[in-house]
This record gives sequence, C-alpha cells and structure tokens, in this order.
Amino acid sequence: MSARRSAVSRRARLWKRLEDLGFFLAVLVLVSPAALVFLWMISLSLKTELDNTAYPPVFIPNPVTWDNFAAVFERNDFATFTMNSIITSFSATALALAVGVPAGYGIARARAHSAAVLILISRMTPGLSYLIPLFLLFQLIGLTGTLTPIVVTHLVITLPIVVWVMIGHFEGLPVDLEEAARIDGANRFQVFMKVSLPLALPGITVATILSFIFSWNNFIFAAVLAGRRTRTLPVAIYNVLTFEQISWGPLAAAALCVTAPVLILTLLAQKQIVAGLTQGGVKGG
Repeated sequence: MSARRSAVSRRARLWKRLEDLGFFLAVLVLVSPAALVFLWMISLSLKTELDNTAYPPVFIPNPVTWDNFAAVFERNDFATFTMNSIITSFSATALALAVGVPAGYGIARARAHSAAVLILISRMTPGLSYLIPLFLLFQLIGLTGTLTPIVVTHLVITLPIVVWVMIGHFEGLPVDLEEAARIDGANRFQVFMKVSLPLALPGITVATILSFIFSWNNFIFAAVLAGRRTRTLPVAIYNVLTFEQISWGPLAAAALCVTAPVLILTLLAQKQIVAGLTQGGVKGG
C-alpha cells in the first residue's frame, strides 16, 4: 500500500514539474521576442555606427560608447521635449481621472451597460478617426502649435481607459456599505466621496498608471498638432531620422530615453496593476 502511495506521489511530483516547465517555456516564447528587441536596441545605442552596420551583426558592444546619447542631447532640445511630455501626460491623466472616476461610478451604479459598451467602442476606434476633425477645430480657433490641443486629444485615449477600469472596479465593491451610509443620512455625493472613493483606490491607481503610459507613448496627435517647440518625446525620436541616412545609434539612444521612464514605472507598479485589475474583476454583492 505504501509503495502504491509512493508511486502516486512520484507521478504527482513529475506532473507538477512538467506543468512548471511547460509554463516556463510558454512564458519564454511569449516574452523572448520583445526582450530580444529591447536588448538589441540597447546594443545599438552603445555601439559605434561602424559596428551597427557591420555584417555579420555585432551584438556585444566592444568598446562601449556613450557618444550616441550625447549626440541625441546635442542635436535636439530634449529637455524641452521632456517637459512637454510631462505636462501633456500629467494634464491628460489628471483630467481623465477628474471626469472618468465619477463617470465610471455613475455607469456602474446605474447599470448602464450600453454606455459602458459605447466607452469601449470609443477606446477601440483608431485615433486617426478623431484626428482630422480635431485638427480642423483647433486650427479654426487658433490653438495648433500649442500644448492645449495635445492635452485635449490625449483625453481621447486616457478617458475611456479610466472609465472602463473604474466601471469594473466600482461594480466589484459591495453595495451594502453605501446603503448603510445612505441610511445614516449621507447623500449620494457624500457616499461617493467618503465610502466608494477610498475603497476604489487600487482601481484609481491602475487607471492612473495605464493612462499615463498610453499618453506618454502617443505619437500621432503630437506629430500633427504640435509646433516646433511643443513636440513631445515620441515626435523627437522621429526627428532623429534624416533624409541622408538612418543613424541607428542615436535613434536607439533616443528610443531608450523615451522608453526608460515608462518601463521603470511599469516595473515599480506591476504589483499594484495586477492587484487592481484582479480586484476590479471580482463582483460584489
């Protein structure tokens, strides 16, 4: 009897190891393309232009050079572009939270599923669909070339994200606490501010991070609506390209400068993102 139990235990351990191995291989297959591209971009930024165009390709920089990063900051006003990206992303995220969090609460409590689907459709619609009418509108009122149209157009990206995340999160909160507050004499606004909003902080954190990332990475709106001094960092990367040749080293260095803040933010907040999305997916009573 003990021999049978031992055999069953060995099979169970074997299956567990096979499952872990299969999971590891699946993650490796999914992650490796993006990881290899990112590592290749780092390699390009640390090599000379001669090594970047060599065949067969040189992957490990020898010697390591920082001239590509210096060239990016010498040829472009990256400090101004960085400040433009910070102002645009923070403003668009703050406005989206100010409008999207109450909107998500109202849609969730009113069970307005058609409005939720409309929000999802607006998020799935390509940004180019909004670009031409918005460009004509801002051109008519004389705002093209400033940061204002970029902030407003980024709301097309950030606001649906905030509303959609908050709908799921508010639907996962227990209604009993709100009903108890109403019985004690609180009005709807007080219930929202003092009961629902503190409980929804994980969802607000997720919505804030996702909105900031999408706004920071957006290219098309700033490329069309921004002026020479109001470009954002993704547009600055595009300006590194020249008609004569593609300088892969400075281009990769500029891309790393833009990617680094978002990558660091994602790595630092990955637990909050997972926890907030998971909590928002659990329905309350």
